[in-house]
Amino acid sequence: MISMIGKSIRKWWMLFSLPTLVAFMVGFVVPFILGIYLSFTNFTTITDAEWIGVGNYSGVFSDPEFIHSLVLTVLFTVVTTVIINVVGFMIAYMLTKKISGSTLFRSIFFMPNLIGGIILGYIWQLLLNGVLSFWNRSITFSATYGFWGLVILTCWQQIGYMMIIYIAGLQALPGDVIEAAQVDGASQGQTLRRVILPLMMPSITVCTFLTITNGFKTFDQNLALTNGAPSNNSELITLNIYRTFYGTAGMQGVGQAKAVIFFVIVAIVAIAQNRLSARKEVAL
Repeated sequence: MISMIGKSIRKWWMLFSLPTLVAFMVGFVVPFILGIYLSFTNFTTITDAEWIGVGNYSGVFSDPEFIHSLVLTVLFTVVTTVIINVVGFMIAYMLTKKISGSTLFRSIFFMPNLIGGIILGYIWQLLLNGVLSFWNRSITFSATYGFWGLVILTCWQQIGYMMIIYIAGLQALPGDVIEAAQVDGASQGQTLRRVILPLMMPSITVCTFLTITNGFKTFDQNLALTNGAPSNNSELITLNIYRTFYGTAGMQGVGQAKAVIFFVIVAIVAIAQNRLSARKEVAL
């Protein structure tokens, strides 16, 4: 039996959905389609776009700085994904134990996530430059310093957020299964590897997805910390796209083509990671 509320929803659902649908179309779908179109044109504004075909894309793959930034971004994403998830899970596992002050520690670890990326970049630039000054160096002295400085900043910011997700997953685990493993004589390490980690796969999937996509999309931290210095060697792919689009006259089409390629890469990686993790969940 359908209630009066259910009948009203079935009758008027389109009216209530229309504002959200219009906002989604105007804010995402239309700019996305327009962006793809502009990647095949030479333009400075939308009104003066001239169709040139795939010329912008050929310019992308002949740009050594774009290739370098893409490789650096992939390496950065792999390193941060591993560190953030391993450390985040370890902290979550410890803070779900009966220790005094666990709530306070959770708040402290989560707090860096509340700070904006630009502010974090400038704060860590001061901190790292202060440390490196003992060796007469700075964060922009070499691309290696910039890369690992960005890794430290990103991990410090995101570990607390992933920790919260892992804590929620750990607290939702069935206690009887863990108790049964302990009764059967499993050690803490065996229980963690054979029971807890398999049951935590949904949380691991979410956290891995978030850290991978965040790694590829890192922009403001990179801009504030090194701005790509020295000589754009510490520049991640998003900063390279930004510099191409806004920093070079007449290169808006190439910058837009880079943005489309970037979207395709992130979409492929995210879908592949999601499917792989989902298969592991089913297998376990």
